Amino acid sequence: PLLASAHQSSCIRLWSIQGNLMKELLPFSEHPSGPLTALCTDIFTKILLTGSKKGHIICWNIASFLEDSQNKKNEIKEELCWRAHATKVVDLFIEEEKNVVVTASIDGSVRLWHAMSGYYFGYFGQARKFELSDTSRLILPSDVNNFPAIIKAESKHLEKKKVKYPLTLDRVK
Repeated sequence: PLLASAHQSSCIRLWSIQGNLMKELLPFSEHPSGPLTALCTDIFTKILLTGSKKGHIICWNIASFLEDSQNKKNEIKEELCWRAHATKVVDLFIEEEKNVVVTASIDGSVRLWHAMSGYYFGYFGQARKFELSDTSRLILPSDVNNFPAIIKAESKHLEKKKVKYPLTLDRVK
């Protein structure tokens, strides 16, 4: 068993059932996601999804980490990030059978997305039927203008280096 918590600082913390901190995650994508407002996993706990105050959805692969959390090689990888709404995401869930993510926002919209690619299928209340088998058409909602970003780099954040010595003026040079 594992507990996950989402925080104002965009940080996700994974806890053991005994209350020990196992891992801290920060988004790696180039667009800052802002404070996290929603969190869910798939039924097999292989994928962790987060929603943010700025309308972003971030998909993390946590399967290898959960198999053996003591092994340092089994890292959690951020795989996908996309802008789902122009405003705060208040809820989301993944439906494994159809491979879709459903997101809800304070703007009153509920939208469907392809879980592995972030492609937009549509919104609840639209006139046309959802076409869940076609992920080749790149469409976006009217209030979002960024396509999903597949994260290929390792999600390692650069740490700020501490300066041991202040800069000094060298008059000879």
